[in-house]
Amino acid sequence: MLTTVVATTACVCVSVQPAAASGPVVSRGVTIPAFYTPPAELPAGNGVLVRHEPLSLGLSLPGLDGRPLPGTATRLMYTSTDSGGQPVAVTGAYIEPSADWEGDGPRPLVVVGSGTMGQGDQCAPSLSLEHPLTVTPQTVSVGYENLAVFRLLATGAAVVVTDYVGLGATDRLHTYVNRVDEGHAMLDAARAARSVPGASVRADSRVAMYGYSQGGGATASAAELHRAYAPDVPLVGTYSGAPPADLTEVMKGIDGSALAAALGWSINGFAQTYPELREVLDANINATGRAALKDIATTCIGDAIFGYGFTRSTKWTVSGESIGAVIAREPEARAILDKQRLGMTKPTGPVRLATGVQDDIVPHEQARQLALDWCDRGGDVTYKAIRLPDLGDKLTTNHVAPLLVDQGEAVEWLTDRLAGEPTTSNCSSMPTQR
Repeated sequence: MLTTVVATTACVCVSVQPAAASGPVVSRGVTIPAFYTPPAELPAGNGVLVRHEPLSLGLSLPGLDGRPLPGTATRLMYTSTDSGGQPVAVTGAYIEPSADWEGDGPRPLVVVGSGTMGQGDQCAPSLSLEHPLTVTPQTVSVGYENLAVFRLLATGAAVVVTDYVGLGATDRLHTYVNRVDEGHAMLDAARAARSVPGASVRADSRVAMYGYSQGGGATASAAELHRAYAPDVPLVGTYSGAPPADLTEVMKGIDGSALAAALGWSINGFAQTYPELREVLDANINATGRAALKDIATTCIGDAIFGYGFTRSTKWTVSGESIGAVIAREPEARAILDKQRLGMTKPTGPVRLATGVQDDIVPHEQARQLALDWCDRGGDVTYKAIRLPDLGDKLTTNHVAPLLVDQGEAVEWLTDRLAGEPTTSNCSSMPTQR
């Protein structure tokens, strides 16, 4: 059965239709390849390959030895478990690098959790590897994480990119910033990579996690969930850049910003998962808000900025309050966000957490608090505050600039962990760092 999430003018609801009757999935004028429609039955287990096929990299070059640069890619669908404990199909891509691994041990693996791409299936990171820029009259998707993927491949490490739950896979809406869904999808991508035909990574290959923004939250969650969910994955290092650790604070940052649509993505995803939140939305969202949430559910980051940049959620509510204020006064809705809080569990292995001090989209203080919380729990944390000039209020520039400035150092730090180099926590100096 194919589950299609539909936001109507009355509610956010889930309808179930036979897969055969649904036909090709088209999202904002982009036809999603049939590969991305999960089968009716999934194999048992987590991180099990459901299907795979060759994937053409949009920015690939022929190598002198006949191997493509920077590597050979395979599109994946694999199994995971969602936050409700149910099996789910997740898509992504594995890339076998052309570069040799010069470090000790077998070729290592980096799991990449992409930053915010959108909620439409056409925004999936694996699709952006094939089509780095998608521009149509209805949608704009930019594969900005491809740079990080290629830098990681240049180190000789293999890379697996997850599309997260519901981004690409057409059976449900993307569960944007859902802590458990994202963490499980990251860890199961590492498991699935071992089974890719032709992959050189093995069960004992060292594994690292890389992610910024939404990806930073996903890697942070994976590091926290690792011991209980995937102890078989040899996790040796995690980079978490600008993680949305406290969604209550992050909602304040994105509301009214250029990335205001991200508020809609999170609401749509959580409403799909939690019926109690749907009830709160039905009672508090007006017709304008319902229409916006329905439209936002199929957008990528480009069209979302063009269509909803600087929108305030006060326009979407019956009372004229912000959505954050509505959730704050509704105990059941507030409890859902509280469940998403990162920092309650000690992460596995060393973590490098970086955040821009001027970041007003994913606020700096809540990210810094995550580092403090991990330090208090005995975590091995390397914290870095990225100090740049203020580049404009709510424009996303204060959020994006640290990603670009810090990326090289982040890749170098992860490469050292994959090579078995030790690192030293700077938790002892956290009280003097801002």
